[in-house]
Amino acid sequence: MTRIILVGYMGAGKTTIGKALSQELGIVFYDLDWYIENRMRKTVTQIFAEKGEEGFRLIEHNMLHEIAEFEDVIISCGGGTPCFFDNMDYLNEQGQVIYLKATPEVLYKHLLMSKGERPLLKGKSPEELITFIREQLEKREIFYNKARYTLDVSLMDNYEKIKISIAKIRELLSL
Repeated sequence: MTRIILVGYMGAGKTTIGKALSQELGIVFYDLDWYIENRMRKTVTQIFAEKGEEGFRLIEHNMLHEIAEFEDVIISCGGGTPCFFDNMDYLNEQGQVIYLKATPEVLYKHLLMSKGERPLLKGKSPEELITFIREQLEKREIFYNKARYTLDVSLMDNYEKIKISIAKIRELLSL
C-alpha cells in the first residue's frame, strides 16, 4: 500500500508534482482542495467567504481524515493544511510526507500569476504579497519541516526539471 502526501506553501508545485508522480507510478492523485470542492459543491473561495478561515480549516481537517485513509494514492495538501489541528502529525502517521520547499521569491513568482484564485492572497499588492509570503512561510515551516522528506523545488520551472523532481522523489522513497 502506497500513500504519498505532498505538503508545502501555495505555489510550490504540489499539484504539478502530484499529477506527474501519479502518471509515473500509475496510482491515483487527489488534490485536497479539489476534493473539498467536489464534496462541498463549492469552491474554496466560496467556503472561505461563507465560513471564514476557521470554518474552512474545520472542513479541510475532516476531509483530510477522509482522503488520508485511501490506499495507493498521492495526496496534495493545501498550503495551510499541515498547520492546523494535529494535521501534520496525522499525515506523518498515514503516509510518506514530502515537503516541497521553495524560496519566497520563487513562490512569489508562481503566485503572482494566480493570486486572484487564492483567498488568502486576494487584494494584495505585489509588495504586500512578497511580505505576506515571507511571514507566512516563516510561521508554516515549523510544520512543514516535520515531514519525513524535504525536496527543494526552487528550480522547477520547466517539464525537464519536473521530471528530475519526480526522479528524486522516487529515489527518496525507494520506488
